[in-house]
Amino acid sequence: MATLTTKTISAQNTFTDAVLTEGYFNLSISGTFSATVTVQRSWDATTWYDVDVYTAPTQEVGFDPEFTYYRAGVKTGAYTSGSVVIRFGSEDKEEH
Repeated sequence: MATLTTKTISAQNTFTDAVLTEGYFNLSISGTFSATVTVQRSWDATTWYDVDVYTAPTQEVGFDPEFTYYRAGVKTGAYTSGSVVIRFGSEDKEEH
């Protein structure tokens, strides 16, 4: 079973739910938009640290060797127009 979150964003200060990852994860950013998407990570799902930014659709594969929370979204002041579709997925290690 995968840990998965999907969100369509059309406003500033909006993020996906947090996804707990360990190992490989997928990030999909699609849609037609004028915005800066920020990817953040956290070890407690409370304090978030910026790790990457995107201004165009992209498909990414990431890796984190620790159990770490990730989320992606549009920070305050980083949205102009359109809809950003974000999909964040991680393999559930419990099944292996």
